[in-house]
Amino acid sequence: MRRSAIVVACSVALSAAVTSCSAPATTDSGTGGAGKASKSGYLAESDTSLNGTGPLTVQLDYDSVEAGGLDPQTAATARSWSIESLVYEPLVTVDPKFGIKPLLASSWKQPNATTYVFTLREGVTFSNGRALSTADVVGSIQRLLKSKAAYAAQLGPVKSVKATGASEVTVELTKAYTPFLAALANTPAAILPMKEIGNGSLDPQKKMLGTGPFVVKDHKQDQYWNFTRNTSYRAAKTVRISDLKIEIVPQEAARLAALRNGSAAFVNFNNVDSMDQLTGTRDAKVVSQTNSDFYYLIQNSKNPDSPLADRKVRFALDSALNREEIASVALGGQSRPTGVTPSVLPGACTPSKLPAATAKSTDSAALKKAGTLRLAVYTSEPAVGQIAQVIQQQLAKAGVTVKIQKYDDSTYGAKVFGAKPDFDLAVGWFAGYVDASMVSRWWNPVLAGFSGTFLNDDKTLDALIDEAASRPDGAARTRTLAALCARVDTAAQMLPLVTRPSVVGYRTDQVSPTLRTAEGYGNFLRDITSYTLPGAK
Repeated sequence: MRRSAIVVACSVALSAAVTSCSAPATTDSGTGGAGKASKSGYLAESDTSLNGTGPLTVQLDYDSVEAGGLDPQTAATARSWSIESLVYEPLVTVDPKFGIKPLLASSWKQPNATTYVFTLREGVTFSNGRALSTADVVGSIQRLLKSKAAYAAQLGPVKSVKATGASEVTVELTKAYTPFLAALANTPAAILPMKEIGNGSLDPQKKMLGTGPFVVKDHKQDQYWNFTRNTSYRAAKTVRISDLKIEIVPQEAARLAALRNGSAAFVNFNNVDSMDQLTGTRDAKVVSQTNSDFYYLIQNSKNPDSPLADRKVRFALDSALNREEIASVALGGQSRPTGVTPSVLPGACTPSKLPAATAKSTDSAALKKAGTLRLAVYTSEPAVGQIAQVIQQQLAKAGVTVKIQKYDDSTYGAKVFGAKPDFDLAVGWFAGYVDASMVSRWWNPVLAGFSGTFLNDDKTLDALIDEAASRPDGAARTRTLAALCARVDTAAQMLPLVTRPSVVGYRTDQVSPTLRTAEGYGNFLRDITSYTLPGAK
């Protein structure tokens, strides 16, 4: 999701005949040569022969300011999910191929379509030494469901959560909901220390207390995070990083310099051009990780005075877009076209088969009616502006004038997601999650809330969203997902464009990381406990 707190799609806003789950070709800089994704689902796998321990310095572009402070249940951005995942853990997690695997639950069984029975892992404690209990699990899920957090909608139709044994928790749904386990696998669904929250000894908005590998030593907003290894972590001896410092460095050039001079060992980049700028840098490697996250174009259909209130105009504009060109020009080929089901995920629809892509001709009368349109973008992410420029050029060829209006994050949020939207078109991004049907829930403005000011509710689409969520994996669900993609495409109110790559660089002389080919929750720190470090020289 986008970093602006008002955009809740990464849990919500600012996030296909089965398509390939492989990433675009990966570029490495430095001595490593051209990198290729392994069949195991990893871009890089840590060198297990390295046995050093010690500190690690990471530089990130920004530090999310969340309305709920440090509370993971209200976290609305992928950056918060990544940082908070160092401390908090959910019942289940995601494997490299987007399958669900155990984490705080050692196992689960599903006796029927609406019942999930979880057995808790033995030997799990919070960082204060208290053992994890079924009360923590039950209370955490109930707390999330009762909250006003946007992510709560992703858990679906939960009827009840109960402890059904000393280490067993049973969740009952009112109807089948295939993404349920996938929804549990993200940081907002992490298990919290409910005893401490209940007795008032912990305010989760101000402090973090979890079962994960790290504890927070100190944090200064927009400047740094300091973590130390959690000695109570069940696998503490296997964690090689003793101290983790995350420095917040907004300037891309400064992060590039830090990777070059070795003052940072692991760095994220917003601009795919950074991959070329580090070519030849000794001991530096840069890779592009595919995300299920994707960029989208909003067409504000609820303004009755706008030509975009006409579906024919919106669909004609959709048909004039070339997503392949957006991916290659704006994102350097490190992206791919997508429908509303993220193209990196199993079961996703095929973008090239959608109605706008296969339209034999463009409705010239509708395009003429479009006139001049204002396209809102935010300036904190270079790719957003680059996408807008390509869209502007493509629509100009179709005879439509587009004026790009650039805003800082807060102004963009007010104009696009405020009570009185003031835009015609807008570019943003959604988190794509790890089940192909999950992000589609934000196309139902009643469920999403945030999109109700610029999206008209489409009951046919709402029914397809519900059907895709309730069908079990298989051919019938794939067909429903394809129909869902087509309906989103023809309604043309909010248009999925291309996937959003994550570019990360690291120093091979300081760290050997494990990095997945593709990521579903935007967490490029997901496998940090398996990073290895060189020994003392």
